[in-house]
Amino acid sequence: MLDAIRSSYFEAMHAFTLLPDWISATALIGGSVLIALVIYAIIVHTLRSTFGVRHPKTRALLTHSKGPLRLALIVIGLSFAVRIAPISDRAALMFASVLNIAFIALLGWSALTAAQIGSQVYLRRYSLDAEDNLLARKHVTQVRILKRATDTLIIIMTIGAALMSFDQVRQYGVSLFASAGVAGLAIGLAARPLLSNLIAGVQIAIAQPIRLDDVVLIEGEYGTIEEIAPTYVVIKLWDWRRMVVPLSYFIEKPFQNWTRETSALIGSVFLYVDYTVPVERVRQKLMEIAHASTLWDGRVVVLQVSDATKDHTIELRALLSARSAPSAWDLRCDVREKLIAYLQEEYPDALPRMRQEFVPHGPLHHTELAPQSLVAENR
Repeated sequence: MLDAIRSSYFEAMHAFTLLPDWISATALIGGSVLIALVIYAIIVHTLRSTFGVRHPKTRALLTHSKGPLRLALIVIGLSFAVRIAPISDRAALMFASVLNIAFIALLGWSALTAAQIGSQVYLRRYSLDAEDNLLARKHVTQVRILKRATDTLIIIMTIGAALMSFDQVRQYGVSLFASAGVAGLAIGLAARPLLSNLIAGVQIAIAQPIRLDDVVLIEGEYGTIEEIAPTYVVIKLWDWRRMVVPLSYFIEKPFQNWTRETSALIGSVFLYVDYTVPVERVRQKLMEIAHASTLWDGRVVVLQVSDATKDHTIELRALLSARSAPSAWDLRCDVREKLIAYLQEEYPDALPRMRQEFVPHGPLHHTELAPQSLVAENR
C-alpha cells in the first residue's frame, strides 16, 4: 500500500516537471493560495466550535482577526511557492516586492486589529445605558479618541514603510525633503488645521473637558455630545439638528458643560407677581408640586423673593434639582405651569397689576363725577 502511494507520488511529480514553466509556476502559486484558504477555513471552524456557545464575547473579538489571519496564511503560502516555482529572476524580484508590501500591510492591519480588540476588552466593564454613566462616558470618550489617534498613526506609518520599501520612492523622498524646504513648509502650514485638531483630540482624551453624551451649551445652542471624531465633534441639538464643531474649539474657546462632574442640575423658575402675593402659601404649593413630581430628585427645592422691581412687581425664584438636564427642563416647565394655575385659581389679585391714578384738570360740570382712582388689571 505504501509502495503504491509512493509510486503514485513520484509519477505525479514527474508529470508535473514535464509541464511548461509558466503552468508549473501558476499551479504552485494557485495551489499555495488554495491550501492557505483551506487551512484558514479549518482554523475558523475550530474557533467557532470551541468558542461558539460557551464564550460568545471571545468569539466576537476573534472575528476581528479573521482578515489578518487570512492574509498571513496567504503571504506564508506564497513565500514558499515563489521559492520553489520555476520563474525568472525578474518575476521572483517582482513577487518579493509584492510580498514585502503585503507583509507590511499585514503588520499594520494586525496592529489596527489589536487596538480594536484591546479597546473592546477594556470597555466591557462600562455601560453607557446605566443611569449614572459618568464614569462610563469618561472612559469611553478617552478610549475612542486615543484609539482613533492610534489608528491614524498606524496607517501613516504603514503607508510610509510601504513607500520606503521602493528605492525609487525613497530616493525621491530624500531629494524632495533635502531640496524643497519651502514646499515642505507650505505643506506644513496647509496641514495646520488638521494637526491642531488632532493635537486637540489628544488633549481632550487626557483632560476630558467634554465626553460622549455630555450636555453642553455652545454658541447659544443647547445639545448633547453625540460623536467625537478625530477632527470634529457632532452635537445633537434639542430640536434634533446637528452642530459640527472643530475639536480645537473646545480647547481654545469657553463653553458650558452641564454634566462635567455629575448629571444632576438645579433648575430655576421665575415668577413676577404683585406685592400682595402670599409668599409662604406659594412656597408650600411649590413643596407640594415637587414632592408629587417624579422628575424631582429630592435634594433641592427653594422659593425666594429674589427681586423687587420698579414696575410694582416682585420676582419669585424657585430652585429645584433633577437627575439630568432633560429632567430639569421638564421639571421647570411643569412647576411654572402649575404655579401659574395655582395663582390664577387661588390668588388672582396677586398676579401683576398696573395701577394708575387720573387727576382731573379744570372745573367739572355738576353732572360729572371726579374719579379718585382707577385700577386696571393687566394680566
